[in-house]
Amino acid sequence: MADDALDNEFQSLPPSLRLLAARGIARSYRKGIVLIEEGSIGDNLYLILSGSLRAFSSDVRGREITYGVYGPGEYVGEMSLDGGPRSASVITEEASRLVMVTRASLLTHISEHPEFAFELLTKVIRRARAATLSTKQLALNDVYGRLKNLVDESTGDGRHLALTHQGMAQRLGCSREMVSKLVKDLELGGYLRRVAAGEYQRLKNLPARW
Repeated sequence: MADDALDNEFQSLPPSLRLLAARGIARSYRKGIVLIEEGSIGDNLYLILSGSLRAFSSDVRGREITYGVYGPGEYVGEMSLDGGPRSASVITEEASRLVMVTRASLLTHISEHPEFAFELLTKVIRRARAATLSTKQLALNDVYGRLKNLVDESTGDGRHLALTHQGMAQRLGCSREMVSKLVKDLELGGYLRRVAAGEYQRLKNLPARW
C-alpha cells in the first residue's frame, strides 16, 4: 500500500498513534473473531481503525462479563506487554480493520518517541481504575442497581441504549433472563421504550430502587 493510502487509512487514529501504526500490519477481521484469549501469552497490541472490539471474561458455564467495548482510535492488548498472561479475552463485535503491532515494534517506537510511554501508562491506569469501579459495582450493587447505572451512562444527551438483552447481561454479570425481566418491568412502568431491536429510549429517570 502506498504511503498516501496508509496515511488516509490511519486518519481515524490520534496523531500519537499514527507513527506507531506505520510499524504494524493492517488487516481486516470479520465479526466474531477472538483476537486474544484470556490466560494466553502474547505480546501484540491492536490499534482500531474501524469497527469495534469487546474485552471480556467467561466462566466454565459460558457466562460472560464485559469489561469494555472499544472503537476507532483506541487500542487493546497493552495489559500483557509485561510478558504475563492475557488478563481478558478480546473479540470483534463487528467487522473491523485493525493494525497489529508487536512488542518489539512498540519498544522501538518508545525508544524513538519516549513521550509515548507516558500516554501508554496513562491508558493502563485509566483502564485499571475502570476495572476497579466495575468490580466495586458488582460487589456492592444488585443487578437492578447495575442496570440503572448502565442505562444512565448510555442514555445521556438523548442517546439510546443500544444493547441486546444478552449484551446487557454480559455488561452486568448476570443472566439474560434476569435482564429481560427487569427491562420488561421498566417498559411496563413507562421508564424505557423499545424503539428497535436491541435499542431502548429512556423516557424518564429510573427509580433508585426497584
